[in-house]
Amino acid sequence: MAEYDVFGVGNALVDIQADVEDSLLDQLVIEKGIMTLVDDEQQANVLGGLNGRTLHRCAGGSAANTVVAMADLGGSAAYVGKVGKDEVGKFFLEEMRKLGVAIDVVPADAPTGTCAVLITEDAQRTMLTNLGASSTLTAEDIHEPLIKAAKYVYVEGYLLTGTTTREAAYQAMDLAKKHGTKIALTASDPFLINLIRDEIWDLVTGPVDLLFCNEEEAKSLTNESDPIACAAKLHEHAENVAMTLGEKGSLVMHGGEAFPIEGVSVQARDTTGAGDMYAGALLYGITNGMSWRQAGHLASHAAARIVTQMGARLNNKFTRDEIEHFATLP
Repeated sequence: MAEYDVFGVGNALVDIQADVEDSLLDQLVIEKGIMTLVDDEQQANVLGGLNGRTLHRCAGGSAANTVVAMADLGGSAAYVGKVGKDEVGKFFLEEMRKLGVAIDVVPADAPTGTCAVLITEDAQRTMLTNLGASSTLTAEDIHEPLIKAAKYVYVEGYLLTGTTTREAAYQAMDLAKKHGTKIALTASDPFLINLIRDEIWDLVTGPVDLLFCNEEEAKSLTNESDPIACAAKLHEHAENVAMTLGEKGSLVMHGGEAFPIEGVSVQARDTTGAGDMYAGALLYGITNGMSWRQAGHLASHAAARIVTQMGARLNNKFTRDEIEHFATLP
């Protein structure tokens, strides 16, 4: 019997979130609404521009957010990501363990990675990521017993942009295939699709059992313009597809069927972690007895709840009764 519902592999980053004006993005010459990789000097400049503002800090990175969502809902999760020996790395490890996620990694001789999350009045989040120690993750950091003990391995697509992190991602997927553990992949970002479209397509048509993507990523990956056509084309190759559509909800593909999932109308405060929360809730559902449709409804509500607050950690967690309600839906 599996010990963990999900084993996540990703870039371990500490998120530093702040409310900003559009004018600051213009001042820093930052493209709004996307993730941009920055070096140490650029990150220091960005963080320096936040002096005097209220900052919120949490252990983050896409896969980390997803496994924490799993744990918040009552699932069992493990994670691997590289941090440094500094105070920021210690904070990351302590917070993940406090949140119920199993993590065992040897810290690197490099500063812990950070992600400056700049949130504008329209709830858009613009991310500046300095990978730091997270870029030193290697295949040797992937623990085979944890892969064997999990129902799903969840791989963050961002890992495919680095040499050693890419090797770590493929090691996790190879070990998953060896032990019959299912593989979930998140497309991560439209820029990633444009950068390595053929490689991601090879994964979708190969080892990936469940693909998470948003509408823009799906369009870029398939060269289709209609969301339904995108999902159908992806489902021809991937056994399962979960495509988010923003406020319009999502589309879940499983067993040759399409399950349209309603959007939940809320006043958005911060869209940080919405896709990660969706993935965590859907994975929780399918590994804990829910149907794909039921899991999709839970995921939709979880993503809606996270955008009403600042940060990628639920302040208003789901009760056991609320979770069980989704398991009773037709």
